[in-house]
Amino acid sequence: MRTIEMQNGIVKMIDQRKLPHAVEIVECRDYRAVAHAIKDMTIRGAPAIGAAAAFGLALAARESDATTREEFLLDLDNAAKILRATRPTAVNLMWALDRMLKFARTQNAGVNNLRDALAAEAQRIADEDVETNRKMAQFGASLIDDGDTIIHHCNTGPLATVDIGTALGCIIEAHRQGKKIHVLVDETRPRLQGARLTTWELQQYGVPMTLIADNASGYYLRKGLAQKCFVGADRVAANGDVANKIGTYKLAVVAKENGAPFYAVMPTTTIDMTLENGDQIPIEERDAREVTHIEGVAIAPDGVRVGNPAFDVTPNKYITALVTERGIVRTPFKKNLLRMMDAASG
Repeated sequence: MRTIEMQNGIVKMIDQRKLPHAVEIVECRDYRAVAHAIKDMTIRGAPAIGAAAAFGLALAARESDATTREEFLLDLDNAAKILRATRPTAVNLMWALDRMLKFARTQNAGVNNLRDALAAEAQRIADEDVETNRKMAQFGASLIDDGDTIIHHCNTGPLATVDIGTALGCIIEAHRQGKKIHVLVDETRPRLQGARLTTWELQQYGVPMTLIADNASGYYLRKGLAQKCFVGADRVAANGDVANKIGTYKLAVVAKENGAPFYAVMPTTTIDMTLENGDQIPIEERDAREVTHIEGVAIAPDGVRVGNPAFDVTPNKYITALVTERGIVRTPFKKNLLRMMDAASG
């Protein structure tokens, strides 16, 4: 099944908190439940969050008892504010909400017809994500050679999207093409998305892999035991700086030091051309318990002070190329991203 879908007015999503021990489906019947699912990481991954936000706003449209167009649009705006506040770094969430709100305002339809139209638009956003990922997988797989060992950070597979995945989608596609590859999956503290989710996904596709601690990547790169690094992205600035799961920056620096290409894979909806550089990207600070506890068990003394930024920013000088559904973007990133995004809008 897809990571998220809407059936008969109910948004259904795989509960990523329960993997790999159980595959459970969470049902959201109102937009506040969707907002809670995004906030507590029942669903995560920038593209998946975007689809969730779109479906959440479709639920808000169904919940609204407004009888006039003005009241209905106000209800949508209020719901969008709650959904926006859940994960401030992932630009896909903002993009999906903006698209849904613009769609609602530009449709010449009554309130009842708008409810159905918004549900259909949310479904289009989800379907487009799958096709986008399919294209990215093809471009990204072309960068992977037979015999490569690839370090992968965080989780970027089907679970992080509606289906197929971003960076992991490229790796899975290379495996499907018959390339003999191996993946070094770092655990990705503090929420262990690599250990819990990426390993589980690679098992489903039969891709050879080895789970490593986050701090082991330098060892493998220095000894020449890994040839490339693939990661996703939660927001990309106009100059090619990449905000991604915490630990990405450190991996990129070590990769460059050891001459290993470093690729970030994302849909163009993740590229924020309104931001000049990565220093302008807001970084979410998450609950201290994510660091002090694992599955509810304390691993640190009570009262310890904790810093828990969810993301870091990798400057473009450490990135070999950006992989999108529109192709592979190389340096100079600012010039080439502008050209690609202008072509997309035209």
